[in-house]
Amino acid sequence: MTLATLSDVLTPCLTDGTAVAGLVVLGWEDATAFTRAAEAEGRPVILQAGPGCRAHTPLPVLATMFRTLAESVSVPVVAHLDHGEDIATCARAIDCGFTSVMYDGSALPLDENIARTAEIAALAHAAGISIEAELGYVGYAAGKASQGTDPAQVARFAKETRVDALAISIGNVHLMTEASATLDMPRLAAIQTAAPTLPLVLHGGSGLPFELRHLLARGTNVAKVNIGTELRQAFGQALRDTLAADPAQFDRIAILRATIPPMEQAARAAIRSLCQP
Repeated sequence: MTLATLSDVLTPCLTDGTAVAGLVVLGWEDATAFTRAAEAEGRPVILQAGPGCRAHTPLPVLATMFRTLAESVSVPVVAHLDHGEDIATCARAIDCGFTSVMYDGSALPLDENIARTAEIAALAHAAGISIEAELGYVGYAAGKASQGTDPAQVARFAKETRVDALAISIGNVHLMTEASATLDMPRLAAIQTAAPTLPLVLHGGSGLPFELRHLLARGTNVAKVNIGTELRQAFGQALRDTLAADPAQFDRIAILRATIPPMEQAARAAIRSLCQP
């Protein structure tokens, strides 16, 4: 069993010049590909179940799937709830065996975000697992706009919530289909100064060029980068290629199994982008 908590895999990143990929899972095939990619690269991986995934597959099934995959490899695997909407969802994930939860109170007023995050942090820590939270708001491409993280709020948030990792908004955006994001590096520096020992998280990693990912991993406290869109693009292309190669194929398992190798290669590239110069 190589199950790990978020703290287990992120704490070393503060000093070793690397970051860990939080890979967004939608089903068995991509979770398998991501786990195999981590094993091939010899790096930890964070398997993430977000709201879309949870709407399709029940939490107990996802928890069992992640834990089963962790048993198949030698590298650390974090079973992570991404964007937990409320206390009930996070508590359910803890009960099901997730080793990390993210509570997303980023749309709430600061005091309410702190209070709810602190409550969930207490639950997570009592269960021996980690918690990630979000301060500021990371927006969506062609959707709701971002609100940058206020560095002046970071120290208080970290102290009063006791979170193990903090997702921040510095120009990163969810669902970008091209790596064209521009980050506010002075804001990042101010956030890091306010909480120098707290691992930082960037959602919307598909919008970050590989060179920028290298820079962040080597020179900042960004220890976790969430990557989803570029991997979904790899899945979509692999699926189209598979069906084009054999239009008569109708076996669901055969069709989906063929997408695993291309997704594994895409995941390996994503993982390497956070640990190699």
